[in-house]
Amino acid sequence: MFSQVVQQDIQEIHSAFLHSKKVRLLVQRENLNDPYCMGNKWWKLRYNLIEAIREKHNKVLTFGGAFSNHIVATASACNRMGLKSIGIIRGDSTDKLNPSLIRAQNDGMELFFVDRQIYRNKSNIDWKSIYGDHYLIPEGGTNELAVSSCEEMISFKEFDMVCVPVGTGGTLSGIIRSLKPSQHAIGFSSLKGGGFLNDEVKKYVDHSNWSIQFDYHFGGYAKINLELLSFMNEFKRDFSIQLDPVYTAKMFYGIFDMIKNEQIRSNSTILAVHTGGTQGIEGMNQRIQSKEWKID
Repeated sequence: MFSQVVQQDIQEIHSAFLHSKKVRLLVQRENLNDPYCMGNKWWKLRYNLIEAIREKHNKVLTFGGAFSNHIVATASACNRMGLKSIGIIRGDSTDKLNPSLIRAQNDGMELFFVDRQIYRNKSNIDWKSIYGDHYLIPEGGTNELAVSSCEEMISFKEFDMVCVPVGTGGTLSGIIRSLKPSQHAIGFSSLKGGGFLNDEVKKYVDHSNWSIQFDYHFGGYAKINLELLSFMNEFKRDFSIQLDPVYTAKMFYGIFDMIKNEQIRSNSTILAVHTGGTQGIEGMNQRIQSKEWKID
């Protein structure tokens, strides 16, 4: 499934607001590259799974939360490449009823639930002594192989700045490596208290033409409010692009807000990377239905 790189379409967003601000907004539709190993997850897993096979492993072990895009993507990719997969899931087994974990199980992933204390200590645990030989991929999929792959994600080069959501920093790091000195990358953190992400990115890049925005997390990872929900639904209605509530909705909200506040200057061309994640919408709708909210 990783034998050929298919560059995704670039879609321009047309609106009276953008026209009035003299800003071009282009979207690289990585959400269209694969239904389950979607978006940046395809790129981050590509070289890792090729390496797992090269090293003659038959099993992959990784980590994630109950609604993790990375867990779903890893299960799907391993299934298609003939690899077994194990997911160490933060939380209790009641979460196994959610659509994301059901999908991962359907793709053959064995799920093991651990409490938050054990999960925080996961880097100090000898997982091979518990689950046998395996190829280990970190939470979120970020490592040098993932960053190297993401370096190849952007083939379109005619922009002033590129915007990307940030969870662990791997996708942003790879994109920064691919930029011209005159171009700038802006990451939009989905995490509350995500200041540590600057140091995570600096592990992989020594460039200075990048920054991370921390003002658009909407309360933290996987948090959503009615304002963000309304923005998502209006964005889909106006531009026929489905956003996800954890990453891309927060990024696009931030882009429009920065344009409105003139933090992004006029006569700029922005490339925004849609990193996928829409598989999580069904699970989010289950979580918010008690409030009578719904992502369209």
